[in-house]
Amino acid sequence: MKLATFSRLMQVSVLATGLGCIPLALAQVETTKSVSPEGAPTKDVKVERGTIVYVSGNDVVVKAEDGSLRHFNNVPDSVTVNVDGKQLNVHQLQPGMTVERQTITTTTPRMIKTVQTVEGTVWQVSPPNSVILTMENGKNQRFNIPKGQKFTVNGQETDAFGLRKGMKISAQKVVEQPETVVSQHVTRTGSMPPPPAIKQDVPILVVYVPVEAPAPVETAAAEPTPAKLPKTASNVPLLGLLGLLSISLAMGLKLVRVLQS
Repeated sequence: MKLATFSRLMQVSVLATGLGCIPLALAQVETTKSVSPEGAPTKDVKVERGTIVYVSGNDVVVKAEDGSLRHFNNVPDSVTVNVDGKQLNVHQLQPGMTVERQTITTTTPRMIKTVQTVEGTVWQVSPPNSVILTMENGKNQRFNIPKGQKFTVNGQETDAFGLRKGMKISAQKVVEQPETVVSQHVTRTGSMPPPPAIKQDVPILVVYVPVEAPAPVETAAAEPTPAKLPKTASNVPLLGLLGLLSISLAMGLKLVRVLQS
């Protein structure tokens, strides 16, 4: 016969009778759970930024701010990026787009309290090891009694040695288990790449530097040519010249006569 452990409130047990081993019904155990906070939740915010450098199908390569490359393969179509108010999936992303992923992780400590209660009438007791109870459905069920287990009889608390056949008892097991609940909220935003630069002819910049004109040179006005030359010379020099010629001629003739004689 397989015995249940009372601390686990036994789900199935068997009872030996003159007809053999007959399986009994599940124990009529009432279980209640309560959750209570054990402190204020904490939040951790992580922001990752980068620029998309490659997109092919559901694969995306992003260059992070630190220069490292991160490969996201098999990105689900359900993952979207908010760009200018529009939700774009992986097939609508473009190289050159800047993207940002913000992950908020919330950690909430709490206490899970589980209370299991079993009630029945003592049919047989073998202290301090086990007890057979008649449940409300009329079936008998055997429980192993853990060390230190207490029972409530008519409002009074007793141990296994205080149990007697026919007593209506109840036993309760309380389990408190701390638990940490972690939740994450992820938002993705991005911006379109800048438009390509339009190639234009660069005009040649001509700088005009004004040159100061030279100062005008003042020149005297030319006098008008007179109609007749003014008389500025006398006949005396001319007469002297003629006299000089006459003397020269006379001396030349005298020299010729000397030479002929």
